[in-house]
Amino acid sequence: MSLRLGDIAPDFEQDSTEGKIRFHEWLGGSWGVLFSHPADFTPVCTTELGLTAKLHKEFARRNVKPIALSVDSLESHKEWVHDINETQHCTVTFPIIADPDRKVAKLYDMIHPNADETHTVRSLFIIDPDCKVRAMITYPASTGRNFNEILRVIDSLQLTDEHKVATPGNWRKGEDVVIVPSLQDEGEITERFPQGYRAVRHYLRITPDPDSNWSGD
Repeated sequence: MSLRLGDIAPDFEQDSTEGKIRFHEWLGGSWGVLFSHPADFTPVCTTELGLTAKLHKEFARRNVKPIALSVDSLESHKEWVHDINETQHCTVTFPIIADPDRKVAKLYDMIHPNADETHTVRSLFIIDPDCKVRAMITYPASTGRNFNEILRVIDSLQLTDEHKVATPGNWRKGEDVVIVPSLQDEGEITERFPQGYRAVRHYLRITPDPDSNWSGD
């Protein structure tokens, strides 16, 4: 059965470049980004892992742990990490799961037979501290991921978990958000959004990002 949003991310135990991973234990109450790669020593994957390494501080300040996966062996992964560090001018500090038996790939439905019968597609799962799947993004093998979009989705999820808002199209952290339609009590709205809001329609109410640095006069 395919994973769906809100499902508990399947737990697993597997070898990685950082030792044996017991996934839920490894998450340890943090957010997680689990993303797959079709194979080691492939050009697009190498750039993606390099970008992930360079974004280490951005993930860390959001309390997010990245973890990659490929169906190749652990020894291959270790050799590949040297190449990534050298060609991408970075230091890979996150684990890469070795999944030669495709156990994890099958748990997360990462192999799409009509695209490739043996290798994973570029699946990515954003997982919250309760181990729930909160977002899934899948690219074909030939298309590299947009890491700005991944960070944007994480920012949106974390903001909307804390406040009764949703984020509009193309939203980025710090920009205006919308108040969720289910919130109708004006007293609660005033308490939650002291900076006020602009009603474009009764269902479309715009307010500043409640996490932005706002101060009244």
